[in-house]
Amino acid sequence: MGSTSLSSSNSKPTWTAEQHKMFENALAIYYKETPDRWQNIASAIGGTTEEEVKRQYEILLEDIKGIESGKVPVPNYRKIGGSSGLNNICS
Repeated sequence: MGSTSLSSSNSKPTWTAEQHKMFENALAIYYKETPDRWQNIASAIGGTTEEEVKRQYEILLEDIKGIESGKVPVPNYRKIGGSSGLNNICS
């Protein structure tokens, strides 16, 4: 798996699609009340730090706020095979 790269301490980490998916899965496993939540998530992803994971979470929250406020349009995903669902979303 690729590692997280940073061009400066203030830049966003560049994560692979695989890391993003692992991040989403880890968020579902490690709830807010989980002790050492950010450390556990960073370990589950690998190649990243607690600080980078926290920053990625902040970016996710900003994205959600933008979508919910209508500032960011929801993508028009194509359907495959006539059924809908997460497994049929094309990027």
